[in-house]
Amino acid sequence: MYDQLKSIIADQLGVEETQVTPEAKFVADLGADSLAMVEMVMAIEDKFGVRISQQEIKDLSSVGDALSLIKSRMGGAA
Repeated sequence: MYDQLKSIIADQLGVEETQVTPEAKFVADLGADSLAMVEMVMAIEDKFGVRISQQEIKDLSSVGDALSLIKSRMGGAA
């Protein structure tokens, strides 16, 4: 799951996968703006079959946050 998430984030934000670590901050480290965040979340929703609300998008600050949210939506599956 993490490798798939890394790939989506790197593709959507136009960064190298090596930059996408659990500690990486979407805005500060990966250069995401609000539009990029929405597009990235839509790709994540499509890939993993989860739904993420607008408020949750605002609350996502790091790759690790996104991974935790996806895992919780999928019942903790890795």
